[in-house]
Amino acid sequence: MTPQAFKTLLTGLTNQIAGKPLDNALQTWLNAEHGATSPLYAELKAACETGVAEGWLCQREAGGLKYGRIFKPDDGLDRFSVDVVDMCDVAGPHHTHPLGEIDLIMPLDGAATFDGHPAGWLVYGPGTAHPPTVAGGRALVLYLLPEGQIQFSR
Repeated sequence: MTPQAFKTLLTGLTNQIAGKPLDNALQTWLNAEHGATSPLYAELKAACETGVAEGWLCQREAGGLKYGRIFKPDDGLDRFSVDVVDMCDVAGPHHTHPLGEIDLIMPLDGAATFDGHPAGWLVYGPGTAHPPTVAGGRALVLYLLPEGQIQFSR
């Protein structure tokens, strides 16, 4: 896996979700089509694990988390940015999603959850906010942000 191959893999996904409202219906669809037992989930998790191990994902570290934006929004990714965070029993900085946020939760410890959700997809609609929290172990979380928009709280 390389960053370019990772982007190609993500492009197939973003092409499927482009233009859809970020809501519970999208979350249900993502979990039905590409949930934790699907081939795409396995490919994305393996790619993220490789990227972290090789150092091209999660290149920054602060407050007990490793994180990084691997891709800025562009037309090839249907205007989504892509971030990956490596978290273990920690809450990240509170932030708002002006246009929403799509999260892929990939536990590295079987019981790890993200904002109370197990392995799979979680969709936050426009204007939602949270302190992203992993509990019960370690997880990687991939974030898709429309237009890369995120606002951290003070």
